[in-house]
Amino acid sequence: MSLPKTLAQILFVGTQIVGKALLEAGRQAGRNARAGRVEAAAGAAGAGSGSAASPSDQLTRTHRMTLDEAKLILNLKQDLSAAGLSGGEGKTVLEQVRESMVKSYDHLFATNAPPAPKGQKGGGAGSFYIQSKVVRARERIEAEWSLLDAAKKPEADAAETPANAANKPEQSDKSP
Repeated sequence: MSLPKTLAQILFVGTQIVGKALLEAGRQAGRNARAGRVEAAAGAAGAGSGSAASPSDQLTRTHRMTLDEAKLILNLKQDLSAAGLSGGEGKTVLEQVRESMVKSYDHLFATNAPPAPKGQKGGGAGSFYIQSKVVRARERIEAEWSLLDAAKKPEADAAETPANAANKPEQSDKSP
């Protein structure tokens, strides 16, 4: 075979391969575009995740950190929502979770503190980035707890209202 013929074949086969790849990429882009429109329509109809505007999602957007990510950073293994919602005996569980979070927070914060000046003891490894992540994780978890506390408070008020109304004596409009 001659060199020009071989180069022409290589060019022809290479062009076929690139052409097929581009054609398949175009098809995939079309499928993705159609799927995106279907998902957008489902989301607009309310058939999507259903909790896109939930308070927890709003906290995630505000703090730019999910609750799971915050739990991973602070090494918390307990379910925070279950601990926050349980009553009675659950108070001790919630306190244990909070103590565990504070203990982990203090350790990680101190470990990542800036190094101590020369000649002084103390200080940490000095990673401001990790230290700020630890702070943001604690803020995110505390925001979730305050959200759970706010959700429990109206339920408790609603439970007390009928009981208070039944125990109140009726007042008449007559003046003595």
